[in-house]
Amino acid sequence: MTPAAAGRVGLVIVAAGSGERLGSADPKAFVTLNGRSLLRHALQRLHAAAHEVVVVAPAGQLERATDEAAAEGLAVTVVTGGATRSASVSAGLAALGPHDLVAVHDAARPLVEADALLRAAAAVREGADAAAPAVRINDTIKRVDGDVVEATLDRSVLRAVQTPQVFRREVLLRAHAAGGEATDDLALVERDGGKVVLVQGSHRYLKITFPDDLVLAATLEAM
Repeated sequence: MTPAAAGRVGLVIVAAGSGERLGSADPKAFVTLNGRSLLRHALQRLHAAAHEVVVVAPAGQLERATDEAAAEGLAVTVVTGGATRSASVSAGLAALGPHDLVAVHDAARPLVEADALLRAAAAVREGADAAAPAVRINDTIKRVDGDVVEATLDRSVLRAVQTPQVFRREVLLRAHAAGGEATDDLALVERDGGKVVLVQGSHRYLKITFPDDLVLAATLEAM
């Protein structure tokens, strides 16, 4: 499947995270995985599935993000992120051209392949307002109040959602215009009453948050 088969797609890569929980003095997107930054991994894997790429970088890191893209032979637009994830996505959207679909991806997921974006884009073209890759949950999940367990959730109806998340452009713009914060953009569309569907993801698409995640990703990437 090519990007043209799923309509024109603009890609926003959110790379404005601090990396504090990773224990890094560098912003997370510039931490290296097997010799290349997380941002470079994301750009290399996903750029072919999009018609335009905007990178949302930390303040003061625009030139560095531009250089990381250039190291992959890519010309991208780089803008400064906001104080929150939603603000950063909004900044990316404002810099993006008028594409049919918009994909939002976290640079902290460096091993995601282009097929994941194309699967989500196809689901949107087939009638959803938004779509994203997701995986089943293997662990037993408890709802707690502090340290006290209140309930055990039915994991058969739970999914761990990943990025890139793909949206009808007008749907995502409307959801952001309504304001509010969320840990992902699907939640904003859900609040706005949009139809959200999930497509096949992979446990390889892990999010780099803690040092152990980086070790696991390095092993997977080398396989």
